[in-house]
Amino acid sequence: MEVIELGGYTEEEKLQIAKRHLVPKQIEEHGLRPSQIEYKDQTLKKLIRNYTREAGVRNVEREIASLARRATRMFAEGRKSKIPIGTRFLEATLGAPRYLHDEVEDREMYPGMAIGLAWTPTGGDVLFVETAKMPGSKGLIVTGQLGDVMKESVTAALSYIRSNAKRFKIDPKFFETSEVHVHVPAGSVPKDGPSAGITMLVALVSLLTGRKVRPRIAMTGEVTLSGHVLPVGGIKEKILAAQRAGVTQLVIPEENRKDYFEEVPEEIRSQLETTFVKTADQALRAALEKSPASPNGKPDLGSVQAVSSR
Repeated sequence: MEVIELGGYTEEEKLQIAKRHLVPKQIEEHGLRPSQIEYKDQTLKKLIRNYTREAGVRNVEREIASLARRATRMFAEGRKSKIPIGTRFLEATLGAPRYLHDEVEDREMYPGMAIGLAWTPTGGDVLFVETAKMPGSKGLIVTGQLGDVMKESVTAALSYIRSNAKRFKIDPKFFETSEVHVHVPAGSVPKDGPSAGITMLVALVSLLTGRKVRPRIAMTGEVTLSGHVLPVGGIKEKILAAQRAGVTQLVIPEENRKDYFEEVPEEIRSQLETTFVKTADQALRAALEKSPASPNGKPDLGSVQAVSSR
């Protein structure tokens, strides 16, 4: 038997599925007539955006059913007029929103912090990577329930930085007298895979050079010890998650360009500025702000340049 994998739905696709299929189905199953209840588009968008987080629409249907049950009870208690399902009805039934739509805006970015993208069984998600440095001799500390492959990505990123310390203007003695701590929040959730390599690298370079990561930028890609950026999977799911979280700029491997244009809907691509990179230097140039300490305002990252595409 051949297994066919399907990508996640966009927000607009979920809205149309809800309007055309899920809402009529729940109205019928709850013994209501279309003339008795009206699901407003804005309410369905808020339900999809703030009350569910999934690749499909299973939870969307459950929440629509919850709204229909409350409406059915109201009619059973004597209501005669039509019920408009608006924002107030939504919040009174389902409670306060469970998910923030703009996660990126609500996070204060500082040197040493970067945003990565991850694939999960329920779609894509954003990862906030935090780093810190302190005096000590333990070397590298990694926390956040990371799997072996992701831990190796952190180690490889740090080794790349140490081997290029002079170019990054980092004192080589720093690594002998200091500790570096890498943490990925949501410690109760297991995380693994090589695709966070580029995020780990950017976060560590940001920490050790004092240069902040550009606002609203997220990234994914595996990085080798020689500084090459390798392709990763789950591009569509990751980019949908990025757009949902409020990201406006992306850094992804050049070898994923084909996946990007084939899998990601144009309506999503038009909202993002995407930079395709082949090397770690290109990724750093795209992700980090210019160093204020540099005489010409440009970081010393070689002569390569990334290619941007709207």
